[in-house]
Amino acid sequence: MENAFGLIYTGDASMQLRELTFSRSVAAVPFGGRYRTIDFMLSDLVNTGIYNVGIIAQKNYHSLMDHLESGKEWDLHRKRDGLFVLPPFVTHDNTGVYRGTVDAIRSCMGYVRRSVQKYVILMGSHTIYNTTFNAMLRSHIESGADITIMYNRTPIGDRRDLFDDLRIKFDENGRVCDLALNPAQTDTEFTSCDAFIMEKTTLEYLVEDAYAHAKNDFTNDVLVTNVRNLNIRGWEYSGYVARLNSTDDYYRHNMALLDKTVSKDLFSHEHPIYTKIKDEFPASYVGGGTAVDSFVADGCVIEGRVEHSVLFRGVHIAPGAVVRNSIIMQAADVGEGSSLDCVILDKGVTVGPRRVLSGHETYPVILRKGTHV
Repeated sequence: MENAFGLIYTGDASMQLRELTFSRSVAAVPFGGRYRTIDFMLSDLVNTGIYNVGIIAQKNYHSLMDHLESGKEWDLHRKRDGLFVLPPFVTHDNTGVYRGTVDAIRSCMGYVRRSVQKYVILMGSHTIYNTTFNAMLRSHIESGADITIMYNRTPIGDRRDLFDDLRIKFDENGRVCDLALNPAQTDTEFTSCDAFIMEKTTLEYLVEDAYAHAKNDFTNDVLVTNVRNLNIRGWEYSGYVARLNSTDDYYRHNMALLDKTVSKDLFSHEHPIYTKIKDEFPASYVGGGTAVDSFVADGCVIEGRVEHSVLFRGVHIAPGAVVRNSIIMQAADVGEGSSLDCVILDKGVTVGPRRVLSGHETYPVILRKGTHV
């Protein structure tokens, strides 16, 4: 794996995630009690043995850069290679605002060309899983493919939304014969996990050719349109995959962590997920405070009752407060006697005493970062 490097496109604010990406990119969205989505992509690469990683930022990336810092938590603060955050900048050819993934990758082509590794693993930031890419890279080399796509199986009838849903069909030889992005109807269960392996020279050629023809989206304008011209293969991942394509999906996948099978898959001891370390005291339960069937991070103070919920670091639940089926992010404060059900509180939200907030699992109530209710 010393002959491969990683390139992660963090995108910008996602309308599908509503208030969660109002002040941060998708890659910086908190997930699973103490992590950010970018932690899973970086950990997958580092656990593979890859120590040259470029992160293409777009908008609202201050929170992301604060989280990543020098890359020390992922062992990416190195004299050679390491972690490179690639924010947009204004030049003669670049306006500082990317029109799509092709434009974003092209603006960072200097980093790509300077990387001495032969292969590149191109990743997005909406899809969470815990794996390594060793077997996928071996499969790519042995098959002689131009591009290899990681995919998993999703039920054909499970169409919760039509955002970044790349469906794949294979011919009898295992070659990709058709790709469809956000199809209204599909007859294949094979769905892209937003991870691609190719040679660095292949990426350079495809990006420059697409840019020269005023094409902006890598998936739609490069992969879909060239599926007949390129030798594209697939590599199946059989573990748990969380696609954060909507608030419904975000809520559902966080709640799924309360299932021991899911949490064991995503937080495997064999392939640990690394994140920024914060020295907090263990969660404390004061005056009869309880938590049942919940994920409670360190630094929390529970004086009320928590049921089937995910609490991030430093959350305070006041006496008499009841939190059910909810996601409470870092440093949020739920006031005395308040009742929350199917609610997502972003970082630093304060809920006053005796407030009642209730949503539904298919459309949870979301309070934006720093909101005071």
